[in-house]
Amino acid sequence: MSETTYGIGGGPAARVSLSLPEGTAEAIRARVGKREFSAFVTAAVERELRGRILDEYLAALESRQAARRVFDEVFADDGEWPSAS
Repeated sequence: MSETTYGIGGGPAARVSLSLPEGTAEAIRARVGKREFSAFVTAAVERELRGRILDEYLAALESRQAARRVFDEVFADDGEWPSAS
């Protein structure tokens, strides 16, 4: 039997334990109420995860672009790309 994996925001709800500073918890309850507390925290965590994934993607893209610039500079004198042979 294979284990199912879910993307961010997917799958059934899983009960987890979470510790927050009381002031933060009170601020959340004051804005969304006790019944929407979990939904608020879930949305905040999902935004943070997506932001970090985007940061990782952009860092990788910048790294590839930097490598491409170096490669282009190395072969700029010839004006041609080297052959693959």
